[in-house]
Amino acid sequence: MTTLEDNAMKIILNTGVQGILQSDLWKKLETTSREGSRLAVRLEKKGLINRKKELVDGRWSFRLIAKTSSTSKIGSENTLGGCPCFTCGDLARCGDLQSISPVFCVRLDHWLLKLAKTSLNNASS
Repeated sequence: MTTLEDNAMKIILNTGVQGILQSDLWKKLETTSREGSRLAVRLEKKGLINRKKELVDGRWSFRLIAKTSSTSKIGSENTLGGCPCFTCGDLARCGDLQSISPVFCVRLDHWLLKLAKTSLNNASS
């Protein structure tokens, strides 16, 4: 993921279940509406967000909502915010039948184990 995509995901994740308007996102990222629109489409194609069409002040826009069941802020241990995939430089080359795969990713394994351990500790409390 590019730095711009990573920054966009942090903003979108921090908005929780209400999401953020696409126009507000590109303004926060200090980019053009065209670049912001293309960014949102890329994130949607990667399966990271949902884009929902919405009428705002008489104009159609898109509300961007992160695909996560948690409304917690990014970086907390029960969100996808800490997932190493969001900041991995190899993401574009990662996948089935690729030289890099999530199946063999040590960083992803460590993150998932930490997440599982946290969940178990919270369940037993």
